[in-house]
Amino acid sequence: MILDLEELKARIGEERKDGAIIVLANGCFDLFHVGHIRYLSGAKSLGDFLVVGINSDRQVRKLKGGNRPFMPETERAEILTAIRFVDVVTIFDEPTVEELIAAIRPDIHAKGTDYTTETVPEREIVLAYGGRVAIVGDPKDHSSSKLIAIVSKKFNDRGTELPDNIT
Repeated sequence: MILDLEELKARIGEERKDGAIIVLANGCFDLFHVGHIRYLSGAKSLGDFLVVGINSDRQVRKLKGGNRPFMPETERAEILTAIRFVDVVTIFDEPTVEELIAAIRPDIHAKGTDYTTETVPEREIVLAYGGRVAIVGDPKDHSSSKLIAIVSKKFNDRGTELPDNIT
C-alpha cells in the first residue's frame, strides 16, 4: 500500500493503538537487488509494522546524478509494496528522511550496514523522541551503482549495443 504522509500518520496511529512497534527503512531503491531484500527483511524483523520511505525522483537525481533514477518513483514504490514483509510505502521529496522521521516518529529507524549506529545521519532526531537506531542487512556488497557498472561492462566487453528501445 502506498500512502501519502497524512494517510501514513493516520495508519501509524491505528497500528500504535494496537501496540505495534513501528520500523522505518528508507532509500532510493532504484534497480532493486538482493541487498535491498536483506535490508528490508532485517528491518521488518525488528518490529511489527514496516514503513519504507523512498526518495522522490527529484531527490534521486540530486543524490545519484541526472541519469537516475532508472525507474520512476511510482514504479519503485509499487515494487516495494509487492514484498510480503513491507507493510506500507511512502514517497518523500525532502533532501533527507528527517522530516518523515519527525512526522511519524518510528520506534526504530533501520539503516543498512554502510552505517554504524553512531554514523546514522538521522540519529539525533530519533534519539531525541526516545526512538532507537538499528543497523540491519548484509554487508554492503550490493548496490544499484555496482549493478549498473556490471551490466555496462558486460555489454561493452561483448561490443553489444543496447537495443533501440532501451535508453
